[in-house]
Amino acid sequence: MTIRTGTERAGHRTAGAPFPPAEAPTTEPGAPAAHVTRSGGPRRTDPTEGDGEPNVIMSSLSSQSVAEAGAPTTPGASGAVGPARMSESADGPSFAGSTTGSPAGSDQLPAPRMPRHLLSAGDLDRATALHVLDTASRLEQVLGGREVRKLPTLRGRTVVNLFYEDSTRTRMSFELAAKRLSADVINFSAKGSSVSKGESLKDTAWTLQAMGADAVVCRHSSSGAPERLSGWVDGHVVNAGDGTHEHPTQALLDAYTLRRHLGDLDGRRIVVVGDVLHSRVARSNVLMLSTLGAEVTLVAPPTLLPVGVAGWPATVEYDLDAALPGADAVMMLRVQRERMGGAFFPTAREYSRRYGLDRRRHSLLADHGVVLHPGPMNRGMEIASEVADGPDSLIVEQVGNGVTVRMAVLYLLLSGEVAA
Repeated sequence: MTIRTGTERAGHRTAGAPFPPAEAPTTEPGAPAAHVTRSGGPRRTDPTEGDGEPNVIMSSLSSQSVAEAGAPTTPGASGAVGPARMSESADGPSFAGSTTGSPAGSDQLPAPRMPRHLLSAGDLDRATALHVLDTASRLEQVLGGREVRKLPTLRGRTVVNLFYEDSTRTRMSFELAAKRLSADVINFSAKGSSVSKGESLKDTAWTLQAMGADAVVCRHSSSGAPERLSGWVDGHVVNAGDGTHEHPTQALLDAYTLRRHLGDLDGRRIVVVGDVLHSRVARSNVLMLSTLGAEVTLVAPPTLLPVGVAGWPATVEYDLDAALPGADAVMMLRVQRERMGGAFFPTAREYSRRYGLDRRRHSLLADHGVVLHPGPMNRGMEIASEVADGPDSLIVEQVGNGVTVRMAVLYLLLSGEVAA
């Protein structure tokens, strides 16, 4: 199988694509832009509001490149990311300049266009994905220089974390990201709410709409639930994982982590191993990494590969030992027993022997090869403890980077910096 072209990967996909993104809501002629308040005007925070300092991504960074702001600094990495300058105005912080990330001599990327809702990794074309990652780099650099790691950017905005499934990393990450941007945060859990009394998702959406939620971060056990939610609320909807469909912000944070260690991802070999059938992380990462130019290989037993995987922008391999040599990174996936209704492999021991990442298999990676896992891990099954805790493991770093990347997503959606 061959990797699809950038045109096929970016934005909306062609007919027959394995997991197409939701349709973007249409705007009638003469209607206000997507990123507006309910009063119809742009809503941005005063640059000096709060602690009296210039707001967010301040002019002190105006001449710094992505590499100076914490982006990839690996010696010899190709495809340096061009500087995107930041400036202040009466309306708040703004980004100017280009975000390239393309090899020298290639055509300049189109201007980034942030969608109104982030429902799928396929909603982001290459330019927009790079813009989100570069924004995260700048946010990380700004926060690193402050004694109080908080910015007044989203003061007065309300972010609702609407979680119908158990979560630790994602829920806490979104909550911390919103609070670091000074937004008001409401945490909603299906347990202990009116959902236990029979309230539907639509009724809950109308409740959030009546309360004036500016953004809703939704995790749901049913694929497509965030897309349905986006049609019932005026605020922005971020998919925090829906069934076995997608988890776009996880793909963004994984790409952010890889760029920090590998540089530009064009041509990098990324091996994704494990329960691809039930993994929303795998689906979003295939879309995101291929959009950024990486060569993705999926490795799993035939029973844990979905129907139609041949149409994905990735190659498929059944032998882990054959796929690992020379790979730049390996991403292990959790075996999701809670979603399995049958025997997908003989025993856990057999699975670990064929598809587990141990020290021997880890040695097959390139010298600079790194290890990722979205968590939580089944230690001793899909990954050995000595590898998970080793010097090449980025698993803990992924958690920290998730806060920064989700700050960038909330910032771009709610500030109106980039509007589709």
